[in-house]
Amino acid sequence: MVNPDGALLICERVNIPCAWQFPQGGVDAGESPEEALHREVREEIGLNPAHYDVIDRRSGYRYLYPPDVRGRKLRKHGNHGQEQTYFLCRVHPESPPVNVDQKPREFRAFRWIPPGEFDLDWLPPFKRDVYRQVMRDFFSVRL
Repeated sequence: MVNPDGALLICERVNIPCAWQFPQGGVDAGESPEEALHREVREEIGLNPAHYDVIDRRSGYRYLYPPDVRGRKLRKHGNHGQEQTYFLCRVHPESPPVNVDQKPREFRAFRWIPPGEFDLDWLPPFKRDVYRQVMRDFFSVRL
């Protein structure tokens, strides 16, 4: 999400202080990526599709989960990692403010930053290469 001034929305995870990321989520069975986008944005930050436009979409970003404490491959939902599609959305000027006070709550706070100010140290190491590529692809920013 970017606002009309081009600032990027980042959200701090409720359960991990100082862990800032983009709103995100999975695709449910029978759901298209676009439907998942709209559902996740509504669930996580309280904006409906009428509040923003999708201006770009890119697929094929992948990462593997790190091994668990015993060195075994970590699995979530039966997978060793994720393949992701990222959407760039521009919030309309007249849209309501972002509201992270949703049920269940995933984020404790949010802020808008220039894309070049994103700090990869806010992320776990296994996600950094994907975010580095996303920032390059969508904003021509090298982190």
